[in-house]
Amino acid sequence: MANAQSTMYQLKETKTRAKIILFDLDGTLIDSTEAILESFEKAYEAFGEEVPSAESIKSFIGLPLEVMFVNLGVAESEAMAYVKVYKEHYKTIHTEKTVLLPHVREALELAENHGRLGVVTTKTSEYSRILLEHFDIMKHFDILIGREDVTNPKPDPEPVERAMNALGYHYGKVTYMIGDTIADMVAAEKADIASIGVLCGYGRKEDLDEYADFVVKDAYTAVRLIEKI
Repeated sequence: MANAQSTMYQLKETKTRAKIILFDLDGTLIDSTEAILESFEKAYEAFGEEVPSAESIKSFIGLPLEVMFVNLGVAESEAMAYVKVYKEHYKTIHTEKTVLLPHVREALELAENHGRLGVVTTKTSEYSRILLEHFDIMKHFDILIGREDVTNPKPDPEPVERAMNALGYHYGKVTYMIGDTIADMVAAEKADIASIGVLCGYGRKEDLDEYADFVVKDAYTAVRLIEKI
């Protein structure tokens, strides 16, 4: 695990907002589908293997890359080699081929009025920060937890709990996790916080209905729900 002080995050000044609101990244705040699919294609081509269907790849987005490759049929012993090729290509295209999802700016501006904000993602902190700064929304967040900042990524609660602790969580402090996949919802449940599933990403409605406390259209609608609760 990377040194937390140097790679995990920098906290803003202490704030008194009452809630903690954590956001997933891909499928919740941004749409990087084109960059992800193209990078998977390059990885499979590098090893002379047939590229899985787009729908197969998208069904595993939200899990760590090495887990995605294994789930798609790559041997566990070879998965990190595929990840290396993926990342080498992804870093050359990720800002160009990623877009901000609709109404995300409004969602973050509203959320900042009610809580301290964090991003909890299985994408690396480096690429996540670059994208958030590229879209000029990193300024809204007090913390960013990426894949290299934890030993056990989502659906394990470790990244959620690290974010909560850094944001001054104490028992009874109202905390929400907003995300688009089962992994987000399970991590929230294990961390004993409320979960809000959004339908703007990669998760299926029937799965989110089963695992999330609430299911709404997108991040903006989720924040409006938090505002009303």
